[in-house]
Amino acid sequence: MPKSDRYISAAETYRAAGADTESALETLAGISLSMHCWQGDDVTGLDGAGALSGGIQVTGNYPGKARNADELMRDIDKAFSLIPGKHRLNLHASYAIFAPGEKAERDNLEPKHFSRWADFAKERGIGLDFNPTPFAHPMAQSGLTLSSPDEKIRSFWIRHCKACIRICEYFAEELGKPCLFNIWIPDGLKDIPADRLSPRARFKASLDEILSIPYDREKVLVCLESKVFGIGLESYTVGSAEFCLGYAAQKGILPLLDNGHYHPTETVSDKLSSLLLFHDKIALHITRPVRWDSDHVVLFDDETREIAGEIVRCGALGRVMIGTDFFDASINRVAAWVIGMRSVQKALLAALLTPHSHLAGLQDCGNFTELMMAREELKTYPLGDVWDEFCRRNGVPEKSDWYKTVADYERDVLSKR
Repeated sequence: MPKSDRYISAAETYRAAGADTESALETLAGISLSMHCWQGDDVTGLDGAGALSGGIQVTGNYPGKARNADELMRDIDKAFSLIPGKHRLNLHASYAIFAPGEKAERDNLEPKHFSRWADFAKERGIGLDFNPTPFAHPMAQSGLTLSSPDEKIRSFWIRHCKACIRICEYFAEELGKPCLFNIWIPDGLKDIPADRLSPRARFKASLDEILSIPYDREKVLVCLESKVFGIGLESYTVGSAEFCLGYAAQKGILPLLDNGHYHPTETVSDKLSSLLLFHDKIALHITRPVRWDSDHVVLFDDETREIAGEIVRCGALGRVMIGTDFFDASINRVAAWVIGMRSVQKALLAALLTPHSHLAGLQDCGNFTELMMAREELKTYPLGDVWDEFCRRNGVPEKSDWYKTVADYERDVLSKR
């Protein structure tokens, strides 16, 4: 495929600044993001367990929400067809697909309930990641799951997580790719707790029991995700950042950082270098918090760019597992996926086209004036022309051309649901 004149010109501009566009495009092509399935149906799931809970809310009522597995898979395919590269799919346990007349509780889920997802991934040559679903369920009504003082509730969710590990192993074996298993719980309290320690001690004991079952650590990459608060859980969350980081470090599992799960003045981009000194691998959920963990669609914004920049600067592309996590029902759901995923890729491309060694050298020698100047000038370099070349090489529409495909899909498919 011949290179466009605009790309050739952009490549020269970046070369003069010390960046190789061909190397950047080759590296970006090898980065597989994990796209979350739950944007397509507003986190409803397929097991019919109940309304959302655990501080999770989806706002909006845009037409075309996926109502079943077939519709969800079709929408995922449409999104993937407009996102350059080969990626992964992230599932929640609530997306089990049962045979007609069959039903299994979450603590009795089996690989067979996810065989259609395994087939879906196998046919497309992609990997799967997985999450337990300790919310939107009668056994989560109290707001406490793995930290509950009620042994019946706690045991239920322990069994659920153990079942999920077996499902992860099944995915890994079927697809020949490791499966990231992310544990997040919504547990917390609305008002000031009388006892912070006991729920965390119970959570720790529950995690210990879950991880006591034998599993292949090469196939199942267990990680633990923290959160600062949720709606109805404003005063206390059991799985705080300190708890989850401490537990992950002690047990040798991955910490997962969601950039909406911290105080507004904290940034995940600042945390990465510290964690990479102590963990072989870490995981990310990239979202866009607006004042709080509101899970807006990811944009090509400052923090997304800084997260990508930090990963590349640290030479950690092979050590950071990147996924998306947002849900917006006020806009076209397929478009939301495409915008979010392409935004993360653009941020990674911008990072790959930054001469980090040169900039670090300016910092080390104390030349902060030139450093500031260089970083500001790079912001207006012709990134878009390199991005368009990446899209062309991957057979997906450039610029905003992809939106016509989504608009046609909305008219022909989504509007008829």
